[in-house]
Amino acid sequence: MTVESAQPEATEAASKPLEPEFAGGALPVLGHSWKMARDPVGFFTRLRDHGDIVRIRLGPKTVYAVNSPEHTGALGLSPDFGIGGPLWDTMEVLLGKGVVTSNGARHRRQRRTIQPPLRMDAIQRYESVMVEEARALAERWGSGDPVDVTAEAFRTSIRIMARCLLRTENIDELANRLNAALNIVITRMFRRMCLSFGPFYRLPLPSHREFDRALAEMHRLADELIAERRRVPMEGHDLLSALLEAKDENGEPISDQELHDQVISLLTASTETTGVQLMWLLDLLTEHPEHAERLREEVESVVGDRTITIGDVRKLTHTNNVITEALRLRPAVWILTRRAFAETELGGYRIPAGADVVYSPMAVQRDPRSYERHLEFDPDRWLPERAKDVPKYANVPFSVGNRKCPGDHFSMAELAIILATVIPKFRFEFLPEADRSTHIGLTLQPTRLLLKAVPR
Repeated sequence: MTVESAQPEATEAASKPLEPEFAGGALPVLGHSWKMARDPVGFFTRLRDHGDIVRIRLGPKTVYAVNSPEHTGALGLSPDFGIGGPLWDTMEVLLGKGVVTSNGARHRRQRRTIQPPLRMDAIQRYESVMVEEARALAERWGSGDPVDVTAEAFRTSIRIMARCLLRTENIDELANRLNAALNIVITRMFRRMCLSFGPFYRLPLPSHREFDRALAEMHRLADELIAERRRVPMEGHDLLSALLEAKDENGEPISDQELHDQVISLLTASTETTGVQLMWLLDLLTEHPEHAERLREEVESVVGDRTITIGDVRKLTHTNNVITEALRLRPAVWILTRRAFAETELGGYRIPAGADVVYSPMAVQRDPRSYERHLEFDPDRWLPERAKDVPKYANVPFSVGNRKCPGDHFSMAELAIILATVIPKFRFEFLPEADRSTHIGLTLQPTRLLLKAVPR
């Protein structure tokens, strides 16, 4: 694909924001959608080599693609941009107006509601649940049967979320229903984001009916969880209790619809992304057993034979560097979009009011201008003496500013405890029938990661 993109020149004329050039290679009607749908990371990787900001077309819509850490960081911090664009327009069908998709005062209020149970100082309350689920995972893997990591990762992340943040019963049923529905919804929503032809998706085709059924199941799950908690109130600091006690701007309880949207956001964000990240961690550690061995040695040195604690997690330097490097190289969230509230400037380029902006954290985090051996899995690049040379905003898998993921500490603790539990017990081998190709959806994950868990 050829791209012609003008860069701002150091002249008086350059003081006026430039209009980004269009990327070449757009198809009639489809624009660049087909290329992005077929090879999303490759598409954004090629864009970054030809300009910091270029225009592309997703179907009939013109979108501004941002390709450098400096400008993606500015985008996340600028008050001129908010949630919007192809990703969130598509996700709103599922998420409604929860904390993930809302803007302005509504978003600030919602974030204040959900943040306390997710703060670093609150996570210690969830320590025992994370350890119990990690041990249960290890026990299942000790049977000698092939390990379907794709299924197990989602099952574990759903169980931890349900027990810690929702404190719900019937967890196995919830996990099975949520996993089945979410897999369909996330995959089909990516296609709808790339090919945004709304009327087409109302046609009664089998794939559209399957999507509608899965979407309806997600909404049923949220309503059932809320109804159960209202029927049997529980005292505690879990997130569902915080939502039921939340007040709106007038001091009144939040509406049933907002409560529903918040629970849907929680079900989706806290399970899909953490589950995918666990898959990539086990994939990378199986491919690089030397780092698995170093992780095992570190855990045995810090924890020994006792039960791991949140305090231990902070001391597991290599374990945390492994997670950070996996988040850089294989982030679950590979694409984000924003919308300009008013005409503004970004990196010397004019962005008109209402324009949609898109960028790929994965492409930015793999940029050879920011990293030596940029495609190499190298956890030691996050040692202090090396990490200081990484450009600012070149690795922000949880985003920045007021849109930073509120569950970042929760997810990091969960992943560290799981790794610190299973890696000392097993070394892993890929099974021949595994499919390590990337399954493309709103998240990117191994298609079917099958491993053999060999006891140490």
